[in-house]
This record gives sequence, C-alpha cells and structure tokens, in this order.
Amino acid sequence: MTPDQVRAHMRNQGKTLTQFANEHGWPRAAVYRVLNGTDKAHYGRAHEIAVKLGLKSPPKQLAA
Repeated sequence: MTPDQVRAHMRNQGKTLTQFANEHGWPRAAVYRVLNGTDKAHYGRAHEIAVKLGLKSPPKQLAA
C-alpha cells in the first residue's frame, strides 16, 4: 500500500495512527516518521512498523 492508502484504510477502520502506535507499543512519532517517509524503514523497529502498516512485505525466511 501507499502512505495515502494506509491513511484511508485507517480512516475506514475508524482508527487513528496514534491508536495504532499505542496498540503495538511504538512511539507515535516513529509511526509518523515511517508513514511520511522520513525514516526509510530498511531495518529494525521502523521496518517492523512499515510491515505492520502494509507499506512493505514481510521478510522472507531463508531456506536452511
């Protein structure tokens, strides 16, 4: 999804981004940084947020 699609999806659910952040235990500012593209979300918490928002695909598991 694009950031605009994520915002529309949240609006359709009647949920704010602050509520989303609180439900997952993330700082509100971190969620906004990912959504606004300030944080590129290549790894760590930001990547986790991007995956949960639907901006990025979940990481693929490596075959053992």
